[in-house]
Amino acid sequence: MASDKELSDFLASVEKRAYKRSLYHVRNEEAALDIVQDSMMKLVEHYAGKPAAELPLLFQRILSNTTLDWFRRQKTRNALFSNYNDFGHDNEQESTDFLEILGTDNHNPVTESAQDLFSRTETVREIESALQNLPGRQREAFLLRYWEELDVAETAAAMGCSEGSVKTHCSRAIQALHKALIAKGYKP
Repeated sequence: MASDKELSDFLASVEKRAYKRSLYHVRNEEAALDIVQDSMMKLVEHYAGKPAAELPLLFQRILSNTTLDWFRRQKTRNALFSNYNDFGHDNEQESTDFLEILGTDNHNPVTESAQDLFSRTETVREIESALQNLPGRQREAFLLRYWEELDVAETAAAMGCSEGSVKTHCSRAIQALHKALIAKGYKP
């Protein structure tokens, strides 16, 4: 059984990656925050008594299901209601905190040249753009395997599919990302 501290530490360790993963899927900051918050609440409400080792896989599955529920609600809402503002231009710009991404262990923005910092920022944006253009299942498999570092069996359990499907989705995602980044001028 996970202690309160273990549960709290686990949730703190996954919140940023879970938010980014949700943001890649739903492409809406508020919705991504809601999905992560709902997922964390469901984990605490229903699985707080589980061993700490089981929490990562349970949370990934809950996050996937909560994201799917969000898409289902959106589909229903869009079928029932039509908002004329949806047909206009979106003036909101995405505000991603690239300093947090770029200011990691090996790169210090203070000692790095402005050109290098700008180059890395653009590279991160290109990769994020390529990730967002992947089909949903490929993006989910890719993020679970390579971002969350789950193995094939854990990814299959989190996605509710076979291990072969995970391998196929990951392979196709890597091929699509490779082609997209080559097209943008990046070399392998």
